Amino acid sequence: MAKILKPQQGPQEIFLSTPADIAIYGGAAGGGKTYALLLESLRHIKNPGFGAVIFRRQSIQITQEGGLWDSSFEAYGSIRGAVPKTSPRRHWRFRSGARVSFAHIDGDKDLGKWQGSQIAMIGYDELTHFTKRQFFYMLSRNRSGCGVKPYIRATCNPDADSWVAEFINWWIDPETGYPLRERSGKIRYMARLNEDIVWADTKQELVLNGVNEVDIKSVTFIASTIEDNKILLENDPSYLANLKALPLVEREQLLKGNWKIKPAAGLLFKRTKVNLLEILPTDVILWARGWDLAATSEDEDGEPAYTAGVLIGKRKNGRYIVADVINRRCDSAEVRELIKMTCMADRAKYGRVITRLPQDPGQAGKAQAESFLKFLAGFTVKILPESGDKVTRAEPFSAQWLGLEGMDKGNVDVLAAPWNEMYFNQMESFPQSKFKDMVDASSSAFNEIENGGTYSAPPSESSLGKNSYWRK
Repeated sequence: MAKILKPQQGPQEIFLSTPADIAIYGGAAGGGKTYALLLESLRHIKNPGFGAVIFRRQSIQITQEGGLWDSSFEAYGSIRGAVPKTSPRRHWRFRSGARVSFAHIDGDKDLGKWQGSQIAMIGYDELTHFTKRQFFYMLSRNRSGCGVKPYIRATCNPDADSWVAEFINWWIDPETGYPLRERSGKIRYMARLNEDIVWADTKQELVLNGVNEVDIKSVTFIASTIEDNKILLENDPSYLANLKALPLVEREQLLKGNWKIKPAAGLLFKRTKVNLLEILPTDVILWARGWDLAATSEDEDGEPAYTAGVLIGKRKNGRYIVADVINRRCDSAEVRELIKMTCMADRAKYGRVITRLPQDPGQAGKAQAESFLKFLAGFTVKILPESGDKVTRAEPFSAQWLGLEGMDKGNVDVLAAPWNEMYFNQMESFPQSKFKDMVDASSSAFNEIENGGTYSAPPSESSLGKNSYWRK
């Protein structure tokens, strides 16, 4: 039985039918963006001189399980005469000789590899991962000698801080950040003059303002969300639930396509979303205390910097309890004693507690980690380098703190204690607040509970700094 390749009705169909020179599609997760790019690349496969290149930011995003290369087999695997090849780069060659290739641009250093290229169709899977310079450099490679008018197709998810957000600003509601449905698919015209982009509603308007017609490009943005992908919702209905369970900022971006929202005070942690408990629950199955150590002995005002330790427990019912928070200004010697005394107090009061410390990068960080492990001998200690920025590390805990959309409360309880106001003030003001130590410590404890809790051999000189675990 022949397999029919065609777009779904709605935004995907509009994306594949637009005549715009540059079309950007998506603005939310699950809208069928990658598949649309692959379908678009089939348009000219009977043209022996046609060549398309679809870019990802990193090569692993092409080859990873379920990535671009795997997806291409679903789109191209049933086409008679289509042959997948892996050299010189992964690509498909069709019966006519037309080609669709997959490549990455991992930085500006990669741009020189494309000097002299002629690419009839350039595709970007997740355009916000590429810089403005990379996009406009490759636009100069978007040319053709095969009779196909050169064009660019791109997909993306929202990123308020990316250059793409400014580029498609006309299609986005400035108040809500959501795409303006009545403008989705509308074509506008732009020219880039001295690195400034000039826009107009018609090509003639730009020409009348002195722009050379050959410098004018037509542009459109087509908005879509998971609701437009009926096939995905039918095949994997749980994916919608996964999006609804994301932290607020990511949920707004990936589920609703919000281009204006970004982490701000009060968005990631709200005190009204937690339950205050007067008595410590007795059903905690795993404890972890995360620490954020002062990077320097003084802050920029010459005052001692803060060191924070946050104790979080996971309960049998799946909820989390913030049971204790320490936030003190200490010098380096006092920090070590504070952590050791806290380890002793935690063990006496709560039993087995995993103490998680951050490891600084480089050899100095390894030496500090080894020193801490020896100093804290007898306690369950884990030392790991931090990855990602502070907001990224905080998002998993934020998702539990805020709970699902529409819920009055989240999935986090806080033990009533004198430190509550200090803690809530910093959590609610994150990430704009000057100090973020208690947030970092909370993220560390939560991420240890969810991703850790296992152990391997004690660290040796060769294994320190490689995500090793250690216990008595």
